[in-house]
Amino acid sequence: MTALQQFLDRLATQPACLVEVESTQGSVPREKGAWMAVFAEDNAVGTIGGGHLEWMATQHALRMLEQPQLAESSERYALGPSLGQCCGGVVHLRFRRVAAADAPTLRQALSQSWMPVALFGSGHVGRALVQTMAQLPVQVQWIDSREHGFPAQVPENVQCEYSDPVEAAVEGLPSGSSLLVMSYSHQEDFQVLLAVLKRLREADDLGFIGVIGSRTKWQTFRHRMQARGFSDAEIDRITCPIGVPGVDGKEPEVIAVAVAAQLLQYRSQLQAALASA
Repeated sequence: MTALQQFLDRLATQPACLVEVESTQGSVPREKGAWMAVFAEDNAVGTIGGGHLEWMATQHALRMLEQPQLAESSERYALGPSLGQCCGGVVHLRFRRVAAADAPTLRQALSQSWMPVALFGSGHVGRALVQTMAQLPVQVQWIDSREHGFPAQVPENVQCEYSDPVEAAVEGLPSGSSLLVMSYSHQEDFQVLLAVLKRLREADDLGFIGVIGSRTKWQTFRHRMQARGFSDAEIDRITCPIGVPGVDGKEPEVIAVAVAAQLLQYRSQLQAALASA
């Protein structure tokens, strides 16, 4: 279960003080948009970086919960010796009281920065990957051509979609989506990738694209794509095999961790590029 869902579940029965990183300067433990929710009767959900900063913020949030007239405030924290943290930067935090009625707005606002991911394939690796991504800041569109291929219960950040043919789902994916292709058949994988290359050629609006498989499988795919008129530069947008290098286990859970780590690497690179633009 994601921290967001834990927060909203508890918010249904008790109010909280939401603490958000509003802005930062210099070296800080968490980025703008990071948050935690402080409840009067239990510990917090989420984190703004830990350490004395988080303790100070928690105390301020608890004081606000004790004083209903304090609905919102902003505080500045310098991360120097006086705070017991040597980061050297400055964090501006926003505090606000929230209750059950705020849940729909909070769900939308706090998940806006989550990366959209399309996962093609509900086999063993796909299922392991869904569980691995259940606690990550991603919105997963899980797609399969087998109508009854999905488990009965899926994490709240996952939406299942039946699509036959499976490649038809590529056209409707949100702009910026990253794709992980691991269907039950090589032919389905290939058809999805052809649809991906077509969309990239027309719109160039997709993120990371990875397909599970061996180097032999990828060489076969590459030759077939070249035969259909796609250039090496276009084909090189696809990563195969997927997963961070050095993780060699073939168990579905091991593959899932390696693929999720690679996806997070891409997310970090994207955020860095946007920050420097």
